[in-house]
Amino acid sequence: MVLAAMGPGTSGSGVRTVTAPRSALGSGVSLHAYDIGVLVVYFVFVIGVGIWSSIRASRGTIGGYFLAGRSMTWWPIGASLMSSNVGSGLFIGLAGTGAAGGLAVGGFEWNATWLLLALGWIFVPVYIAAGVVTMPQYLKKRFGGQRIQVYMSVLSLILYIFTKISTDIFSGALFIQIALGWNLYLSTVMLLVVTAVYTIAGGLTAVIYTDALQTVIMVGGALVLMFLGFQEVGWYPGLEQRYRQAIPNATVPNTTCHLPRSDAFHMLRDPVIVQRSLSAKNLSHAKGGSVLGGYLKILPMFFIVMPGMISRALYPDEVGCVDPDVCQSICGARVGCSNIAYPKLVVALMPVGLRGLMIAVILAALMSSLTSIFNSSSTLFAIDVWQRFRRKATEQELMVVGRLFVVFLVVISILWIPIIQSSNSGQLFDYIQSVTSYLAPPITALFLLAIFCKRVTEPGAFWGLMFGLAVGLLRMILEFSYPAPACGEADWRPAVLKDFHYLYFALLLCGLTAVVIVTVSLCTTPIPEEKLARLTWWTRSHPHSELEKEAPEGTPGTSEMPSGACPPGGGETENSSQDQDQHRAWRRHWGRLLWDWFCGLAGPPERALSPAETAARQRELTSIAEEPLWTRVCNVNAVLLLAVNVFLWGYFA
Repeated sequence: MVLAAMGPGTSGSGVRTVTAPRSALGSGVSLHAYDIGVLVVYFVFVIGVGIWSSIRASRGTIGGYFLAGRSMTWWPIGASLMSSNVGSGLFIGLAGTGAAGGLAVGGFEWNATWLLLALGWIFVPVYIAAGVVTMPQYLKKRFGGQRIQVYMSVLSLILYIFTKISTDIFSGALFIQIALGWNLYLSTVMLLVVTAVYTIAGGLTAVIYTDALQTVIMVGGALVLMFLGFQEVGWYPGLEQRYRQAIPNATVPNTTCHLPRSDAFHMLRDPVIVQRSLSAKNLSHAKGGSVLGGYLKILPMFFIVMPGMISRALYPDEVGCVDPDVCQSICGARVGCSNIAYPKLVVALMPVGLRGLMIAVILAALMSSLTSIFNSSSTLFAIDVWQRFRRKATEQELMVVGRLFVVFLVVISILWIPIIQSSNSGQLFDYIQSVTSYLAPPITALFLLAIFCKRVTEPGAFWGLMFGLAVGLLRMILEFSYPAPACGEADWRPAVLKDFHYLYFALLLCGLTAVVIVTVSLCTTPIPEEKLARLTWWTRSHPHSELEKEAPEGTPGTSEMPSGACPPGGGETENSSQDQDQHRAWRRHWGRLLWDWFCGLAGPPERALSPAETAARQRELTSIAEEPLWTRVCNVNAVLLLAVNVFLWGYFA
């Protein structure tokens, strides 16, 4: 195996090979003391923010740990929506696809603007009114039973582990390989451990505040690189000219895959994202966060996609390679090296000090995405899976289980690293989108129908999901059984693969799943109207919910159980002098005190709420009332955001 050694001035035939595991930096590129200083300051600052938010956070309850105590305001929510969605995989994948195909891939980000507004104005009001913590929990309230909730939780965890976590780790490792030349396994393990520590210690409050900090770092550093890249290539007119001429020296005869696309300069629902909005202190802040996140989603076109195109224009022989043997020698992937576009630009253009800043940006993106996934995964497992087997689990038990599951995810992620390295693909963004297109459309159809169609029943929802899963898995198995050929190789794939794009397949699968759900639902007994109170768009403002009469098992986020330290094995704190003496004895041991704080169990026992207080707290948490002034402010900003979005689509169309 050989890796490309690329220095700042390397281009064209200036690619020399060295045997692994030598540094991919090449001669003349190394970390200066200033770069290391920036990295150290970054880690200290981020961990400091995480510890600060952990101390001030409400972490002793499920609602406090998993939903930041329902106290977040609009600006950290909007920043977190951005950074949770723009991970290191998007930096590598978007820039790489931009290098290979032009601006069109930026449309994925601009389309997200519409979806974020739909989240804030349509979905979040229903979720808040229903008083749910996770999306599978909403489905359980909406349809009853357990099989849909368990299916959704397990599917979400599978998607997290094998798409989001794996692609983030792969892209982060790829960046480190190209830019730093560090030992990939050791550096990634260190990164995962640091990420898991402040996720476990802080809960969602730490995640959202560190996300807000890292959004500033991410956007700032990426804008600096964008400016330097445009300056190097001759600004936008120079990019148009040089990108069209970015043809590698080594090409495959009688093919056109080495040519930049002629249309390169024209363009024609996630539990992680939902959890950010559900942490808002009220509906207006959730909407404000969606608007801010929508504005921020405009930026990746300019500081990720276009820098990828600049990298292709400046280094066509490396970034734009098409000969399988040449690509293998450069990046270890025969299908292309477009994924190295962004790290190549960082190594080649960023001066001393700023290079450390950009490394911090990528690490920020990686840690931001992983913290969000770790927190949301622990929420799903503790509330939607663990409670199925431990129905009488105390809140403290759920807190500990959620944190231990984060440790489990870290172990799985570390074990997955060699597999990611051995399956180096030149189509990272296509991989992410294709897997999502095979598994997510049935879920999309179900949530849309669950919110807007009161006639949908549990059997219809379940069998619709089963149908969609079977069809999606069939397409995914075919996709990985017949990989896309490299340049110059014959395409022997079935017509359903080579002539039917995965995005068209996603639309078809969503429609077919909706038809199955509606058809089966019409053949079954409808859900009584009183059981749909506050669970659909049409009943979200219903004053009385049938579910409020049930045991609070489904809504642990509203529980106010005592959160003081407890002996191993759990159990309720008894109001006896013996237990009080034992409690005081524990507090004298700093080790025990530190452990309790780390697990969110520290603090004096809180007074149990009366039934009237519990009902009042429930009404407060599920209120979707808004002040008229802030409703108008959010609506006006949403309209302005959509106008900007439409203008950009028209300008680049």
